[in-house]
Amino acid sequence: MGSKVNSRADFLYKLTTAKAALQTVTLIPGETTYIFLQQLAKQLDLNNEKLQEAFQKYAPIEEGVFVPNTYKIPKGISEDALIKLLLKISMKKMKQISYKIFGTYNEKKWFRYVTIASIIQKESANNKEMPIVSSVIYNRLKKGMKLQMDGTLNYGKFSHTKVTHKRIVEDKTLYNTYLHSGIPATPVCNVGQEAIMAAIFPAKTKYLYFMKSKKGTHDFTCNYSTHLRNIRRATK
Repeated sequence: MGSKVNSRADFLYKLTTAKAALQTVTLIPGETTYIFLQQLAKQLDLNNEKLQEAFQKYAPIEEGVFVPNTYKIPKGISEDALIKLLLKISMKKMKQISYKIFGTYNEKKWFRYVTIASIIQKESANNKEMPIVSSVIYNRLKKGMKLQMDGTLNYGKFSHTKVTHKRIVEDKTLYNTYLHSGIPATPVCNVGQEAIMAAIFPAKTKYLYFMKSKKGTHDFTCNYSTHLRNIRRATK
């Protein structure tokens, strides 16, 4: 008898590259899976609860496993099959990047970098800043300082919510880097390759603080007194 029939996931993957009835969906860097699955449900007329359930069933960790991209999705695909398809494509891409940089793929090590990359993604004003923001993260961790970064509180359904003092005080989750030391246990969002590269290859600086200026970019500093001055200047 001929070769075995390809798995359903392989069949669906081929569908995305064939001239089938396709719809496109885009995941932007920095978006959370919670919001992305809502977007998928709306765009593809799927059940959000079923998507969430399928994701929890198949994803290796609860956040940061999708690669931001524009995906071509076969019309009529089920929630279960869609999650499998997106995970298959994303994990393949992540492993390719890991093998290119490290010559191997270690899931625990990789997703630690993705976690740092997710903070970089949320905090940076642009790609150019990413290695510098990364250096601040590593410098603070090395000194045993809490990260105290608002971006870690933009997890899940709070992806686009302004972080207030009230949130900082009341949020007791492990995402709250004002409350907990180190990095969160899982990524804050899905990340682009630029953020991953910045997490793996941070700039060499002594910066410990940064504040968004009125220009929209960040002012970086080594000294707390200068940081306070930057805050006053930005909030005038």
